[in-house]
Amino acid sequence: MAQSRQIFSVRLMAYVLMDNHFHLLVETPLGNLSKFMRRFNITYTGYFNRTYQQVGHVYQGRYQSFLVEKESYLSEVSRYIHLNPVRTKDQEKKEGESRWNRLRRYPWSSLPGYLDPKIRKPFVDYAFVLEEFGGDTPPGRRAYQRRIMEDLSGELAPREKVIGQAVLGRDAFIDWVKKTFMGGLQVREVPGLTALKRYRKADEILEILCRETGSTREELMSKKHPHRASAMDLLYRAGGLTGVEIGEIFGVDYSTVSQIRKRLSRKMIHDRDGQKTMEGLNRKMSI
Repeated sequence: MAQSRQIFSVRLMAYVLMDNHFHLLVETPLGNLSKFMRRFNITYTGYFNRTYQQVGHVYQGRYQSFLVEKESYLSEVSRYIHLNPVRTKDQEKKEGESRWNRLRRYPWSSLPGYLDPKIRKPFVDYAFVLEEFGGDTPPGRRAYQRRIMEDLSGELAPREKVIGQAVLGRDAFIDWVKKTFMGGLQVREVPGLTALKRYRKADEILEILCRETGSTREELMSKKHPHRASAMDLLYRAGGLTGVEIGEIFGVDYSTVSQIRKRLSRKMIHDRDGQKTMEGLNRKMSI
């Protein structure tokens, strides 16, 4: 990691290594994420195979990546990464103090270096994340620690806020990404950006649906509204929202959203009028 980071001028701000996966929070000023990851994965695979007398692949499939708006979500993503060691089934059942002790002692994570400068890794940039907490100072490090401890009992899930499986940020940032990075190398860096072109904002989808059905937003949210299921399905397909995000809009859990969408799919097989209505809505959404 240290060698790859240096070769490709990448800033590594957080990492965690788990039993079957790892997370990295990196900044690539040169737009060379794919080259950086390719070199890192190939060299580690070679090291692993030589050390353990193995052959073949170590990793399954391509890595997943998404863009993060630094000003709004950098700290949240770093904390999510650092909380991974206690997000396992056996750890979630334990008390807060036990889980915190595991976090601060977990050796395959950048978190210990955030808490104690004496045990830092030279290839990790700790200062950038700590700016939000007052800087890389004793008070700043204590503030970051307090936030991590608060997150232990919370529901920190930034991945559920990712738009189109590609971008995590506010609406203005997403609009900027669409306008600025929709061609060439940048799109290849984050494959999900190609899908982002066709996603609409949730408000736009609901506005179109209300206009086409002659409904108000409040009526569309009603359990008895005939197009409630269609709204959920369009938010998923045309908006790129997750089941959790759709559930938050309608005041239900993600499993209810999944069940409603499945029932709609089965219904559409034999409902010719429903199929025509959905096709018209799809054209309005450009999907």
